[in-house]
Amino acid sequence: MSPVHIKKGDTVKIITGKENGKTGKIIKIDKEKGIALVQGLNMVKRHTKPSQQTPEGGVVEKEAPVKLSNVMLVCNRCKKSTRYATKQVEGKKNLRVCRHCGEII
Repeated sequence: MSPVHIKKGDTVKIITGKENGKTGKIIKIDKEKGIALVQGLNMVKRHTKPSQQTPEGGVVEKEAPVKLSNVMLVCNRCKKSTRYATKQVEGKKNLRVCRHCGEII
């Protein structure tokens, strides 16, 4: 298990694959498997049986996981995909800072 460069709720850009260049928000991260679910991206169709949640069953579209190595963090201020630096501000823990504009992510 390696350290993860993104967190739940971050805006990320897909840097490879069929969704290349699109941005979305992180819904869920699995550190063990190294995958993340990005809202509205990498959509797949699943055929489901009727259940209590979906009494009709049928075809359901949902997000498929994306490898963490295929996503890049996007700065909220400058809207660029960026790596981040860590910086201590007023004695707080290390905060993530955009390498382009210096804004706290």
